[in-house]
Amino acid sequence: MDSAQTELLASYLAEVRRQPFLTRDEEVTLARRARRDGDRAARVRLVGSHLRLVVKLAREHLRPPLALMDLIQEGNLGLVQAVERFDPERGVTLSAYAAWWIRAYLLRFIMENWKLVKVGTTDVQRKLFFRLRGEQQRLLASGVEPSPRLLAERLQVPEQDVIEMDQRLRQDDLRLDAPALPSGGTMSSRVHALPSGAPAVDDQLAKSELTQLLRTELASFTRQLEDPRGRFILEHRLLSEAPLSLEAVGQHFGVSRERARQVEADLIARLREFLRHRLPDFDWLQAAAAPAPA
Repeated sequence: MDSAQTELLASYLAEVRRQPFLTRDEEVTLARRARRDGDRAARVRLVGSHLRLVVKLAREHLRPPLALMDLIQEGNLGLVQAVERFDPERGVTLSAYAAWWIRAYLLRFIMENWKLVKVGTTDVQRKLFFRLRGEQQRLLASGVEPSPRLLAERLQVPEQDVIEMDQRLRQDDLRLDAPALPSGGTMSSRVHALPSGAPAVDDQLAKSELTQLLRTELASFTRQLEDPRGRFILEHRLLSEAPLSLEAVGQHFGVSRERARQVEADLIARLREFLRHRLPDFDWLQAAAAPAPA
């Protein structure tokens, strides 16, 4: 980072630190004014009070060659979107709600700028970017060869898109402004590969942010379940590393396999509806779940 960029960042952070925090009551009052009356001043105060959150999340996502100010600007767009959509009557704090939108915008920005060859510019590519590696690992863990044809069937995308995305995720980025490789190298001068050990954005999402957030919401969903059959299916089938079969579930409760399937289908529908209300963009970001054994 050059001196001009350093000064710009320092000036911005100083301005962010001057933004006052809001109490919970102040936040709710401003959010109601913004939502009910379209109060622009209320929106500005809500955005200003959460700029620190954007900086925090932007720092967590920072990695070369991205610039922190670029990430902050993109995260601010997510914050504005969150303020526009925030409903204070749901009982969720704005910071918890906004964090999801900020992360979504940061991850989209990283996805579009991480490689010179874009890896996620269409709906199909975005689906593959987030889900391809996880699906490959699930198949391998089951002793099944994750062929492009099988992956395409499992993810419901064209086989050629699976092949292309796999190639893009495997290849290293290239920097065109680097010195030539030592003599004997196979690449042309002023081009060299970035280290292959750079953290993969899709792995970070699946293993840290999205996984942790889903676990938190699943725990909330489990606590509100009153039906013992639904709780049993959730814990011993849908969330278990060694899920019971539908037949075993039916035997446990003394019902038929078909009845157990119906209870499970109803539970899954309720769970999806719960997550859609709690997680913005759930339909886009939800991870693929391997089919439970029958």
